This record gives sequence, structure tokens and C-alpha cells, in this order.
Amino acid sequence: MGRSVQDSALSGISRRTVLKAGAAAAAFVTVPVAAPSILRAQTPAVKIGILQPVTGALAHDGDLGRLGAEMAINEINAAGGLKALGGAKIEMVFGDARSTPEAGTQEVERMQAEGVCAIVGGFASPICLAASQAAARYDLPYLVDVGVSDQIMARGLTNTFRFSPGFGKVTQVALDNLTKINELAGKPAKTVVLVHEDGLFGSGLAKLLQTELPKRGFEILETIAHPTPARDMSNVALRIRSLNPDLVIPSNYYGEFVLLARTMQQQRIKPKGVYAILGGAASNGRFVKEFPQAAQNVIDCNHWHDPQNPQAQALRKAVQAQGKSFAYNVPLNYSNLLLLADAIERAGSADRKKIIEALNGSTFAGHIMPYGPTKFVNGQNEGATPINTQIQGEDIKVIFPEYFAEAKANFPAA
Repeated sequence: MGRSVQDSALSGISRRTVLKAGAAAAAFVTVPVAAPSILRAQTPAVKIGILQPVTGALAHDGDLGRLGAEMAINEINAAGGLKALGGAKIEMVFGDARSTPEAGTQEVERMQAEGVCAIVGGFASPICLAASQAAARYDLPYLVDVGVSDQIMARGLTNTFRFSPGFGKVTQVALDNLTKINELAGKPAKTVVLVHEDGLFGSGLAKLLQTELPKRGFEILETIAHPTPARDMSNVALRIRSLNPDLVIPSNYYGEFVLLARTMQQQRIKPKGVYAILGGAASNGRFVKEFPQAAQNVIDCNHWHDPQNPQAQALRKAVQAQGKSFAYNVPLNYSNLLLLADAIERAGSADRKKIIEALNGSTFAGHIMPYGPTKFVNGQNEGATPINTQIQGEDIKVIFPEYFAEAKANFPAA
């Protein structure tokens, strides 16, 4: 993976810090995000808004997103701050979206009043839609961390950027990879049941799958929608049992994914594969730790870090050393902060319009995702792509594509 000249100062310091084994973890966890009493005596801090849902139904994902952002800010500050701004430290202004678009919008207004130069986060698509729209009123740069709805990037908002892929791209790659994995196994899977949450994310994805799966030779037996939050999956599991599909493809958030997997395990429903696309728990260390039997052999196509990247490996170890689970939210928010810091460095300013201009011309390669250098077209990073993971034993392994793979796919499930 290439590296841009512009990235060398920031990323070089970062990599030297990370590769010093134990020192890496220390850099991630021991440096405070902001120390106002110290910063006042130095170059004024640059305020960046971090928006995550840390209360409500999406709190677990929001906590992980905040953690990734905090660790990147700590690392940047420990490495000398923003050099183009005289070593200015980054000060995080955190907002709790409380798992609703309305709360996310309120927090954007508060961050605006507090003078942030940009905002990162949102997690859920509805929150990202509302928050980025609110930020647009102030020409406030907004970096979407996870929200996958293609609608987020289709509105022509010049302040909104997405470093990760949207569900149109994710679905295309997921189906290409599913077809290849199935062919390599002798085509054991022919029939599918879709299970999705009934919001913007799940419904949009199900609609795409209904169009694309038949083109690739799969028969959809049924599409089952459920609300978020859902309290019971018994009826969904019973319906899956009666249909007896080769594959179950779930698209939902963490709580509902876990509930479905546990209910299927309790009712001894064993399809040839559970192939999640943007599965809420399918690439989440907490799911593996708490429900290892229900989690076994679940395949996901999702955001995930580059497992060959030493900086990504160090980050994962540092998170786990804190006794916390690891999921894609951490490396995505970590990488978004590095991307934004690089843009501020190249802009040489915390001016919002200059940051937007720098992001539009970004070729940042100092991140830890399996992407090349960034290339934003209408705010969307064209180089972003998902990869396939599978829960094997007590770990989450990358199984596809082969370039990034750590293990071979266990498919059909043994």
C-alpha cells in the first residue's frame, strides 16, 4: 500500500510509536485527550467534534466508536500535535447522539456553538443523515464513520465525506465474494432467507439483495423484516426452520443479530452458512466472547481493518489489553481522525472551508483499513471496500479476499 508524501510526518511518528511494542499501548491509553490547563499555556487547541450514540439501543457501538477516536487523538497529541499549527493539540468535544437522529442534530448545534472545526462519527445511517445535514448549515466538515446508506452521499452536501464504503458498494462486493466462496466449496448453497431490521439501513440493503441475488443463481425463499429494538426472534427462527434455507443473510444491529443467532442455536437451526452483510454482531469481539457457540462460523462482509498492518495489530492489542471488545468501529474512527488530522495539516489551518478543500484533494494512505489512498468523488472515498471475516474458535479471522486472508473459509459450516 503506497503512502503519500503529505502523510509522512504524521504517519511516520505514528508508526514509530506503534512499533515500540509495549510503548504503543501506553501511547494509546495513558495520554489524556485534552488537558485544558496545559493547553492554555501552549498553542490554542483545535476542537474536533466526536458524535456517537453512547446511550440507548446503539450504545455498545457508540462506545467503540468513541474509543477509536480517543485513541487516535491521544496518539496524535503524544506525537507532538498538529505540526502545521505550531504543535496545537486536538481537543475532543464529545456529543452523545443517544441513538436518535434528533439528539444527534442537537449535539451538532452544541458543537457548532463550542467552535469545533469538524465532526466525525454518527454510526447509524439515520443519525448520520440528520447530523451531516445540520452541519451543512454551518459549512462544518462532517466525516461519516460507519453509516452506510447511499442516501447520505446522494444529497450533494459539500461538507459531508465518507471514508468507508456505502451499502451499494458493500453489497456488490459481498455478493461477488459470496459467489466465489460458494464456487470454491462446490456450490452447496442455492436458497436464501433474508432477515433485516426495518429501518433505513436494513430495508435498503434487503431491497438491493432481492434484485442482485437471483442474478447470481440464488433463490430467495423469503424476506423477513423486524423492528429495532426487537425483544424476541422466536417467530423469525421458526419461519427459518420451516423454509430450511441453505443460507441465512441477516442485516441488523448488534442486539438483534445476537438475539437471532442465539434463538437459532437454541432451536438447533443449522443452515449451511450464516452470511451476514454489515452484520451488527458478526464481526464483534463481544459476541464471540459472550456467546461463542452461537457465534461459531458466522461469516460477515463488513468494515474491518487490514490484518497485515502492524499499526492495526497494535491498536487491536491495545483495545483488548483494556479488557474491551474489538469491532470495526474502532479502526474506522481511528482512521477517520488520522485522515482529518492530515487534512488540517495540509490545510495549514483549522478553517472549515480550507479543511473541506484539503479533504477533496486527499490522497491519505496512513490509515489502517484495507483501502488504498483516499480518493473522494462527491464526498465518497472511491477506494473503500469491505472484506470477509469468519468467527473461528475464539477469534475473528479475515477469510477473503486471499490477499488479506488469515484463514480459509469454513464453508459449508462443519
